[in-house]
Amino acid sequence: MYLQDENKIWLATGKERVYLEPSMLNRHGVIAGATGTGKTVTLKVIAESLSEMGVPVFVADIKGDLSGMCEEGVENKHIRRSIDTMNIENFTYTTYPVRFFDVYGKQGHPVRTTISDMGPELLARLLGLNDTQTGVLRIVFRIADDKKLMLLDLKDLRSMVQHVGDNANDYKLTYGNVTSQSVGAIQRALLSLEDAGGEIFFGEPALDIADWLDWDENGRGMMNILECQELFQHPLLYATFLLWMLSELYELLPEVGDIEKPKIAFFFDEAHLLFNDAPKALLEKVEQVVRLIRSKGVSVWFISQNPADIPETVLAQLGSRVQHALRAYTPNEQKAVRYAAKSFRANPDFDTERTLQELGVGEALVSVLDEKGVPTMVERANILPPRSSMSAVDDGKIQEIISSSPLDNKYKETIDRRSAFEILSEEREQAEQEAAREAEAKEKEKKEKEEAKKKASSGKTGRKKQSAFQKTVNSAATTIGRELGRRFIRGLLGNFKR
Repeated sequence: MYLQDENKIWLATGKERVYLEPSMLNRHGVIAGATGTGKTVTLKVIAESLSEMGVPVFVADIKGDLSGMCEEGVENKHIRRSIDTMNIENFTYTTYPVRFFDVYGKQGHPVRTTISDMGPELLARLLGLNDTQTGVLRIVFRIADDKKLMLLDLKDLRSMVQHVGDNANDYKLTYGNVTSQSVGAIQRALLSLEDAGGEIFFGEPALDIADWLDWDENGRGMMNILECQELFQHPLLYATFLLWMLSELYELLPEVGDIEKPKIAFFFDEAHLLFNDAPKALLEKVEQVVRLIRSKGVSVWFISQNPADIPETVLAQLGSRVQHALRAYTPNEQKAVRYAAKSFRANPDFDTERTLQELGVGEALVSVLDEKGVPTMVERANILPPRSSMSAVDDGKIQEIISSSPLDNKYKETIDRRSAFEILSEEREQAEQEAAREAEAKEKEKKEKEEAKKKASSGKTGRKKQSAFQKTVNSAATTIGRELGRRFIRGLLGNFKR
């Protein structure tokens, strides 16, 4: 529907139509604006157009309204006005191929990863570790890798941390110092994550990112929607998981260089959460992934209220920019408006900063890359309407789509195969058994020496053997003595009889 003029994506209309060049979409983009100004509509229009081009899409659904992509849109006065004013011919509503994913496994296929796959850097941020504790966690991972121990879930990591702590002196020369304080801090952080329900996020079968690269029978790219309403209540976990997914895409896909269209598009909503309080080392890695992943044919779109929420080193790599209205009631908000306005290539026809505060719902300032990769002058334009439903679908529809998906059997049931926890438990059990055997052997040896010493001592007394008669006499005397003793005892208890 939106493919016009040699397969360009028609995104918006101002004085002229604004098109996205498919070959430039792996230079990434940003969609920004205050709440309620139309960011979700822009996201949907771009995602729908990419799907029609045969590009699979991943999108995080925080509000739940993106689930409507599986149903046809319903006309209202706002959509009709857009259709008429932008002269959209033969506009039709349609559905898109959708698959739902959910970290909690309620509104989509369960999304899991293994501890080993997530790695120490992301996990350290998730656990809130400081630099020293992060260093110890790196050592734990390194030792696990060297011992070929898979860390699949939280119990694996707990066992591995305990193992390293118990054997810190043995590992010190090879890997570095591991303090009991750092080990204790990591174990406490793991307990906190487990108490928050974190054990359901780690395990197998882990999400295979290759499952996103799929198409329907008409060649349209699959819409992979991650349900995030519950996940978003844990912002750090939300940001960590999406960053892990992005890094998995980077590791999975081969280098492709410049291509006609992206291999997949990744939409990261509430992108500021990715960068909030992130350590410098992690920010550098995010910047590196964003910079290098475009050579893998991945188009990354950051959605946030203000572009100032995104570090300049990352923002500088975002070629397409759609800026919806910003409100400026405080000095900080006014500063943010000026920042956003200066990020565009100026248009002499209007004042970008002032216009940014005058935009209505569905309007945006748009600058994209032309076919040569040069940013266009900013344009004030109206975003096209989406063709799928803007409303969330009911749970019954979602469950129907989940159960009919070929991925249902793949991800539905968890698997707990032999890994670090089982191996280290067996090693500890064997060590305990060996220690018990050694202790038993020493005790036996001690008793044998004592008995030998007694025998040697008995031989030196020169006792003579008793005759058969003497044995009989002694036995009788002993029996009489026992009986007298019993009677005496009974008498002491008040029941003595002569």
